[in-house]
Amino acid sequence: MALRLVEIILPDGEEDDLNDLVKDLGILDIWHVSLSEDRLMTRVLVQSEQTEPLTDALEKHFGRVEGFRVVVHSIVASLPHHKEEKEEEKKDEVQKPEKKFRMRVNRAELYSGISETANLTNVYMITVALSVVVASIGLVRDNIAVIIGAMVIAPLLGPNMALSLATTLADVKLARLALRTLAIGLLISVALSLSFGYFSAVDPTVPEIASRTYVSLGDLGLALASGAAGALFLTVGVSTALVGVMLAVALLPPLVTFGLLFGSGEWALAADAMLLFLTNLICVNLAGVIVFVAQGVRPRTWWEADKAKRLTLTAVIIWCILLSALALLIVYFGE
Repeated sequence: MALRLVEIILPDGEEDDLNDLVKDLGILDIWHVSLSEDRLMTRVLVQSEQTEPLTDALEKHFGRVEGFRVVVHSIVASLPHHKEEKEEEKKDEVQKPEKKFRMRVNRAELYSGISETANLTNVYMITVALSVVVASIGLVRDNIAVIIGAMVIAPLLGPNMALSLATTLADVKLARLALRTLAIGLLISVALSLSFGYFSAVDPTVPEIASRTYVSLGDLGLALASGAAGALFLTVGVSTALVGVMLAVALLPPLVTFGLLFGSGEWALAADAMLLFLTNLICVNLAGVIVFVAQGVRPRTWWEADKAKRLTLTAVIIWCILLSALALLIVYFGE
């Protein structure tokens, strides 16, 4: 049972209101600590899936109170162990938010983790460059182990998942950040791989390169599965390294293959590699949005949720139209 420790800072005198607010939210334990004459810190121990209903209720009730602050901590271990509630006791609960948010980290934790990886930093750009160099060497030498090494670096994970999350939450600021970071990463990838292809001998018949110049409908399934698995694992708190490998399988090798072939003058084959990359890019983001929606990731307030619902539906329709057009191109060129 994953646990979270929620620290709540409030002005002194709000203790009774806080106790009344959290008593029906499935908390496991609660402590009150006086910080000063006018500040009170309350620590609440909850199951991970109960964190979002708790923080939403706190923000709704105390959001306008001066000095209000909520901090969420992950718990490695807690003793004594808390026993699971009996099924008949769960049926009698007044509020059951865990049914809605089962098997998912809270929205604030998910947002903080994903948005941080979408920032355009020097480390991100260097990481992109290094992954492209490693992938280029692996592709030219037909060395799958080296290609996997490039995918472990996983620089394109952050902006792609951030774009899917921004679409789900109708967060324009996060969407702009994700698009800018993704665009810079793609430009660096194309420029470096194109230069590598121009100055080195690239054999388009090498299996690892040739396999990425042929696009089939099966590749759509691979990209959708990669995007869905990546988004799902992020929502349950799995390491980003594992998620990054899944997404890199669909994104980095085709993009680097495009640059290598274009730089070496194999323009027709380069176009096929770009078709594969675009197909995978659309599939990854479409799958990410669908998984976030299915996992119940949505804004806190109803008016924000309504706006996000409209934006998400529009985005899904656009992604599906683009994907259908690419699927027709795949079928046409495949014939």
